[in-house]
Amino acid sequence: MTARFLPGNRLTLLNSGAEYFPALIGAIDGARHEVHLESYIFEDDGTGRAVAEAMARAARRGVAVRVLVDGFGARDFADSLQPALLAAGVQAMVYRPDIARFQLRRHRLRRLHRKLAVIDGEIAFVGGINVIDDLNTPFQIPPRYDYAVRVEGPLLVPIQQAQHRLWEIVLWAKLNRRYRVGRPAQTDPGPRGEQTAAFLVRDNILHRRDIEDAYLEAIAAARHDILLANAYFLPGRRFRRALQDAAKRGVRVAILLQGRVEYRLLHYATQALYGRLLGAGIRVFEYRRSFLHAKVAVIDSHWATVGSSNIDPFSLLLAREANIVVKDSMFADGLRQSLHQAMRNGARELPVDSWQRLPWHSRLLRWASYNLVRILVGVVGYGGKR
Repeated sequence: MTARFLPGNRLTLLNSGAEYFPALIGAIDGARHEVHLESYIFEDDGTGRAVAEAMARAARRGVAVRVLVDGFGARDFADSLQPALLAAGVQAMVYRPDIARFQLRRHRLRRLHRKLAVIDGEIAFVGGINVIDDLNTPFQIPPRYDYAVRVEGPLLVPIQQAQHRLWEIVLWAKLNRRYRVGRPAQTDPGPRGEQTAAFLVRDNILHRRDIEDAYLEAIAAARHDILLANAYFLPGRRFRRALQDAAKRGVRVAILLQGRVEYRLLHYATQALYGRLLGAGIRVFEYRRSFLHAKVAVIDSHWATVGSSNIDPFSLLLAREANIVVKDSMFADGLRQSLHQAMRNGARELPVDSWQRLPWHSRLLRWASYNLVRILVGVVGYGGKR
């Protein structure tokens, strides 16, 4: 499906939780009519409680407040934060709460991975930042690195429509009549700025490949440089070939990836691709200062995307995701500068021969991990040359 680009937006790039959560809580505290938030994770920590308390305050002063979290990512939400939110008048639901461990059935792996918030139909937040403290990690390391975007302008309409549609789907699935809502509260989302952007979702019906196709289209059109930053990077053949073709035609291609081990199987599977990427002339950087959670890209001087979608089978084949794609040189330049700063201060570029330097058993382990992930993807019914 072709992305629908809307002009007249004001977009503000937010770097990690230090910038995102004050902006989100401030917007919730200023809400007059409606707050609607979706998150994969909603953790019972200092940040999660601060966001929950802001939502409870809004509900108590008469604002319609709705929150939808994922049943796996926020599997403790129903016992930790949900009771107090319900008591305050917040409408809170869990998406697919019936988690059965070790079952690889396709429908159980279709998770809500979007991170969205809309306040009064006037302000939206789109990105990759869960409701969790950036310092809530297994190790004493610097804050988690991620991005979100504050959106004002006509792009509010498709964002709000997507949220409303999913809320209605979950209501019907739960046979819940108490939380039914009419059309979302909508002020006039007229022009607020001069930036053009599109809102893209990935689902399992009409928009299965919208985000991936937007990437592939921009990569195919690239003439100068491509900079990707992705927490979990395990692209299919089409995506890898597109990057390699871009490098062959002289485009400078650089990828910033997770340098710390968070999920060992995926980490090793990604490293199995390093030899081919480096051999094609693609520069690979590993971010090691803290956990990289970003899912962003900048292509040439005018195209950028920020959102929840990784370039891996979970995001591209299974989960509900949401990204914005921006066609604006100032926004793209701001994101590029931010990424370059992160690369200078917290990343290490891999030598071209780094794959060959690994002992044979290390290379074997990584290829075994890669093939195991491929097998698991096939088991749940998503094979093919993707």
